[in-house]
Amino acid sequence: MSDPVGAPGTLTWLGHATVLMATEAGTRIIFDPWLEGNPKRPEGLADIAPLDGIAVTHGHFDHIGSVIPLAAETGAPVICTPELAAYFTSAGVSEVIEMNKGGTIEVGDVELTMVSADHSCGIAVTEGTPNAYGGDPVGFIASPPSGQGRVYISGDTNVFGDMALIRDLYAPEIGLFPIDGHYNMGPREAAHAVGLLGLARAVPIHYGTFPKLTGTPEELIRHLAQRGTTTDVEVIEPGQSVSLTARSHQ
Repeated sequence: MSDPVGAPGTLTWLGHATVLMATEAGTRIIFDPWLEGNPKRPEGLADIAPLDGIAVTHGHFDHIGSVIPLAAETGAPVICTPELAAYFTSAGVSEVIEMNKGGTIEVGDVELTMVSADHSCGIAVTEGTPNAYGGDPVGFIASPPSGQGRVYISGDTNVFGDMALIRDLYAPEIGLFPIDGHYNMGPREAAHAVGLLGLARAVPIHYGTFPKLTGTPEELIRHLAQRGTTTDVEVIEPGQSVSLTARSHQ
């Protein structure tokens, strides 16, 4: 059996909006898993297990497509809003942790806080299926032990003014957020979001998966330069990782 994807102390982008966080102590949390059918899934992807948590920001198919099989395979709890929790429970997921915006739970050595997002949230398991009510979209702040960077995973979102509250309350160092410019904020809006959040490091995701998702990291870097923002943009390909402690592509 091959080693699981995601070395300790890293954030690994698994294509589109799927991100795996692995702390130095070995806690492993996957965010918005969509593996089967994901055009940006890395080739030859190794085992995802073990997992300590499956965190879900909203109910669109490209964020929940692999939640149910991963929960069955790994036994990891699904962490989500009450509306999504009810859906996953009805679909046979045995362990669900429901929470809501402003709440914090512990997953291994990580404090996971749910924060606001600006998007829609109908539940659609596959592309084109009818939407059921999914509550509100959310993002997450993942706070590993001291010495590892506090992470903001936005989920699908536009820029919104209360990102400044997220900065004031949680001071994230690293942010992973969409830049596609069709279903979410584009590079121009994302550059403004980086300023509101006060990020030292930015990892753009959720772009290029489909032809409509035209935003690029190069545009984000250009808009940040125009704003005089000194944030370090870490551009990686699906399957690559960044360090929780310092800039380092793997």
